[in-house]
Amino acid sequence: MASISGKMKTTLVIAVIAFIAIGGFGAWKFWDFKENNPKFCIACHLMTPAYNAWATSEHAGINCHNCHHLSLMDQNKLLISFVFKNPKTVPPRHGEVIVPWKLCVNCHYDTNKEYPNAPKINNSPFHSRHFFASKIECTKCHGYIIHRFTPEPRFCVRCHQGKEVHGTGMEGLACLNCHTDRTLNLKPDRLKCLYCHGGDNVRKQLKEEDVLDVTHYQPDPGLVKKAVKIKVAEDSPMQFYCYECHKPHQKNIMPTSADCLRCHKNVPNTGKHPIHVGMMKMQCTQCHEPHLWRVTPQVAKKKCVTCHEYRAPSKFLE
Repeated sequence: MASISGKMKTTLVIAVIAFIAIGGFGAWKFWDFKENNPKFCIACHLMTPAYNAWATSEHAGINCHNCHHLSLMDQNKLLISFVFKNPKTVPPRHGEVIVPWKLCVNCHYDTNKEYPNAPKINNSPFHSRHFFASKIECTKCHGYIIHRFTPEPRFCVRCHQGKEVHGTGMEGLACLNCHTDRTLNLKPDRLKCLYCHGGDNVRKQLKEEDVLDVTHYQPDPGLVKKAVKIKVAEDSPMQFYCYECHKPHQKNIMPTSADCLRCHKNVPNTGKHPIHVGMMKMQCTQCHEPHLWRVTPQVAKKKCVTCHEYRAPSKFLE
């Protein structure tokens, strides 16, 4: 057998090295494409809807594997399922958490430096209540519809059952239209109600402030225009939140005299109230104009004279 010349050996060595280098480079390129290019995901046709949703979402610039971390065993299970079972749709989750909260807070906490513009949750009462205190997974609200990270307008009622809204025009409002991140109890403060029921200056103020409650789902301008506008005097005797009297999650959103008397228990026995409230069954708002409440001489000359001659309000309690 003829021996291999030195030149041939060198050629073979170079060929082997070139083969290994080309193969290694090709393997690295495939690995890089698989790990860092979201288009790899649509190699499986099942993922096309998810890819299209991701491509138009807030996370469009983030690589899939920043959020989706699969073990080698899970990856092999997916491959085997795709090759041998040929599924037509993505299997249901059955409550499985695909992206755990620990990955979400990597970006959405104020210690993150890689994504400084990502919204931070550490100063949010909403997240304090639901995430930090109740340990609810992020994907329960964000992304339960695949790759739609802004929750649906009425997403809260998925958990808060029976909390539908009543009242003309309010039925279709998004939960965040009223429930505000500016208060610790998440209930709407007076300014939030005045977004619809107040003037343009209030809406301008709320829009200019960087708060969650007007970031999403601002009420339709037409609905805002139709909303009853109210005047709240700065010296009005009752400066508490609107929801103390108005119960939008109950059938009767407008308060009655019975609601007033829950706080003003002694009023029916004071001054001329036994006649007006007890005998004549008058409603409180017949004399006390809502949101102003005080019966001033000007109010008395307008309201009281519809039943009898003018009498000074100061004489009412005698």
